[in-house]
Amino acid sequence: MSSKTQTPTRVLFDVPGPKGRRRIWIISVLAVLVFVAAAAGGIYQLWWNYQLLPEKWLPFTQPATLKFFGRGVVGTLLATGVAALFTFPLALALALAREAKNRIVSKVSGAWVEVFRSLPLLLVIYAFMLALPRYGIRFSTFWLLVIPMIISCSATTAEVFRAGLRAVPRGQSEAALSLGMLPKQVSALVIIPQAIRLVAPNLLTQLVSLLKDSTLGYVVSYFDLMHQGQLFSAQANSYIQTYFLIALIYIAINIVLTRVADRWRERRN
Repeated sequence: MSSKTQTPTRVLFDVPGPKGRRRIWIISVLAVLVFVAAAAGGIYQLWWNYQLLPEKWLPFTQPATLKFFGRGVVGTLLATGVAALFTFPLALALALAREAKNRIVSKVSGAWVEVFRSLPLLLVIYAFMLALPRYGIRFSTFWLLVIPMIISCSATTAEVFRAGLRAVPRGQSEAALSLGMLPKQVSALVIIPQAIRLVAPNLLTQLVSLLKDSTLGYVVSYFDLMHQGQLFSAQANSYIQTYFLIALIYIAINIVLTRVADRWRERRN
């Protein structure tokens, strides 16, 4: 096989022969059949339990219901937006601190990242909700959700920024220093902008992760989308319809975020 016809997949894996292709085709067909059968079985169970009746779905077309869930959407977006506003600068600062020459600064930043990257977000929320009030430290329901989100996501996002900082060629900083720029200027004007551009797709992933983390707002009774759905489903006894609607809303929000990020990258390029 010539080098011109090699692809990354062919380099990593052997090209399947006739028997291999036949086996892959059979497995794919069986997987599709299993999925279709499971979906058909689920729909049949919903129909058998009268969950597909029109009157079960009519309440979700009422303006009062849409307004009720709209309040939850606003709460979710507000928590996600504020958390992102603090998370990304903090994560960048942690990444820079971990790459600093000062060992104390580097170790403290590394400890923050390793500890909070390992802890579940729910555990951090419980610490703010149950442990800190015993020492007189109290927050509103909004900050009981947002501050743990910032702490937890900043640890994982810091590693994203750190990877971007290390991916910038060293020649960039050497060339800037040779032009007479100070180290701080090199970092702020040369290294950081290129690192952010390199990790932009990963930052979108972190933003989506923040959006999903906001679903834990029900733990602190914050009026996010999940909390509103929990209240509505308990009152209307329509759990399937409610959480199906919530799933569609989250999918729509993620699609919008992805489209906005794609257009931003196109304009930057």
